Amino acid sequence: MISLAGRDILHSWGKFIFTGIGLGLLIGVTFVMAGVYRGMVDDGKALLDNSGADLWVVQQNTLGPYAESSSLNDDLYRTISAMPGVAEVANVTYLTMQVRKEERDVRAMVVGIVPGDRFAAPGWPPYLVAGRYLTRGHYEAVADVATGFVIGDTVRIRRKDFTIVGLTRRMVSSSGDPMIFIPLKDAQEAQFLKDNDATWQSRRRTEANPAFNQPGSSAITQAVIDSQTTNSFVNAILVRLDAHVSQDEMAQRISRWKRLTVYTRAEMEEILLGKLIATSARQISMFLVILAIVSAAIIAFIIYTLTMDKIREIAVLKLIGTRNRTIAAMIMQQALVLGIIGFVIGKITAAFAAPLFPKHVLLLTQDAFIGLFLVLVISALSSVIAIRMALKVDPAEAIGG
Repeated sequence: MISLAGRDILHSWGKFIFTGIGLGLLIGVTFVMAGVYRGMVDDGKALLDNSGADLWVVQQNTLGPYAESSSLNDDLYRTISAMPGVAEVANVTYLTMQVRKEERDVRAMVVGIVPGDRFAAPGWPPYLVAGRYLTRGHYEAVADVATGFVIGDTVRIRRKDFTIVGLTRRMVSSSGDPMIFIPLKDAQEAQFLKDNDATWQSRRRTEANPAFNQPGSSAITQAVIDSQTTNSFVNAILVRLDAHVSQDEMAQRISRWKRLTVYTRAEMEEILLGKLIATSARQISMFLVILAIVSAAIIAFIIYTLTMDKIREIAVLKLIGTRNRTIAAMIMQQALVLGIIGFVIGKITAAFAAPLFPKHVLLLTQDAFIGLFLVLVISALSSVIAIRMALKVDPAEAIGG
């Protein structure tokens, strides 16, 4: 009966091939969408791994610095660095924006780090593929290769031009945007400092406020004006602990004594995966379910059509004494072959299409095995309608036809 199923497939090979191609494209899209989700998870974990931090100190009662905005005074790192068990601390800022190179814009996460010789400090890119690290306090940048920049390029961030002096790889935000590292002072200015017109208008409002025009208030007025033209804030303080120190205990200690919110690696991963990516994960899951239903409908339709085309042959098989189980096995084998053809084409399509996507698409071997299992299950279930129709065929139709 396997030979009979094979001969029937060869007889209708055109329908099988073209249906398999269409089904394969659907399965390929399914693999790519699953790979997009895997890529988002991998980007989130890469962001945490590359930060080199054990703890993230952020503004109290916020989910910063990745899920919410956070603002801290940049001198807080001194008190944290003096605590027992703390190996290294580093101020850092994060700002997602459009970075311009001549006439081209690139969406990137601009990261402010302290330049110098602390190349292994938290927040720094762990390695470079070309060039050098930041050594000057201004106007230098290290970019991820995904930005398309090369060493020597000049890019504009807000009002300043930066020269690319180094290139790194797989330094991305949780949304997959490549990172550009610039000196902390420049990053603070880009994120927190007002432009000239806004500063001028703010000064005028301050000077026109009656509360600041009373006798003896000139010092207060000048202090307010100075605060509007300078900034001393960062988004987070990255903390690296000594090997023997518990992350949970140190997080509780900093949170209790410094009145700040502190997240451990596990907590920050939960924020990224459970909050930032959760909505996208549900959306992708809905699309995967829809694609599975469409794939099942296609297999069911083509197997049903093939079965209808050979009603007379099935009646002849029944007339000569072929068992119903054998006929059902033949139809199911055809459905499984169709599913396997679609799976192979889909896997090849996904492998070639994944590098073309702007987002990181991660195709895992375990997903391929899960996909193969699901394709076989869907194919088997899709053949049920055709099998039920075939089993109802009257052997007399072989004579009456």
